[in-house]
Amino acid sequence: MLALLLLAGPAARAQELQADVQVTTQNVTITDPTLVTQMQNEIRNLLNTQAWTSQTYRPDERIKVRMFIGITAIPQNGTYNATMRLISTRPVYGTGYETNVISLTDRNFNFNYSPQNPIAFSQNSFTSNLASLVGYYAYLVIGIDRDTFGRLGGTPYYELARNVVNYSANQTITNEVDEGWRGTGSRERHFLLDNLTDPQLEAFRTGLYNYYRLGLDVFIEKPDEARASVMTALTGIQKAVVTRPGALLTRAFFDAKADEIANIFRTSSDQTQKQQLVTMLTEVDPGNSAKYQTVLK
Repeated sequence: MLALLLLAGPAARAQELQADVQVTTQNVTITDPTLVTQMQNEIRNLLNTQAWTSQTYRPDERIKVRMFIGITAIPQNGTYNATMRLISTRPVYGTGYETNVISLTDRNFNFNYSPQNPIAFSQNSFTSNLASLVGYYAYLVIGIDRDTFGRLGGTPYYELARNVVNYSANQTITNEVDEGWRGTGSRERHFLLDNLTDPQLEAFRTGLYNYYRLGLDVFIEKPDEARASVMTALTGIQKAVVTRPGALLTRAFFDAKADEIANIFRTSSDQTQKQQLVTMLTEVDPGNSAKYQTVLK
């Protein structure tokens, strides 16, 4: 999506996401393998056909998403324990390069599923935990993508995700008790959304705009200006790390971006800038320090 000035009107209407979904089983036996295929197809179709926003997206503007769901246990018939990894990408202006925007893992992606009951999502009310999980992450992906194109542009979509969190945490329709909606762990969905909407962590979101729109999108034409904008972005993200050490939000960013950051600065001729970058990132993202050290070679 290279512009956020999207044309209105039903004639140009297209869905927001272009998602690929893979469901696999891990050390569990499902007697009917077509069930996994049907589950996979239903989740993919929900992501790709639901109207998640009131905006109009052209087919080439759809946000690419990969969702990997691994079923780890089946406590009872129709109940599934799983893990989920989600990666969203974004094109870089003027290039054929697509960059990862976010990489998230949900280790408690648990739900009920029956082939006889299609997955149906409602923006305002709980239908099933699986529908809520899919809807929550759809809004999150759209919101973060919007933050990369416009300063704090994702706010309306985080509010929609918050609505999903609230009605899912308080639902009494099914027996699907999911503590991930209630914020009982520091790496749960509740806290991830809190991070994204916390005014004290706003520097992270403005950092996304500086990194992508003012950095990567102008890199081909103005590499020095682009690197300066990326440095500004990383300084803002550093502030978020200091404010909330170990926050899932910043961890997810560096999981997706460490290699790319190193590549951006490796060809720079500004040795002072390179040293400042390595010093800063070795402090805020020590797990990837070896990658950052290659910038100085």
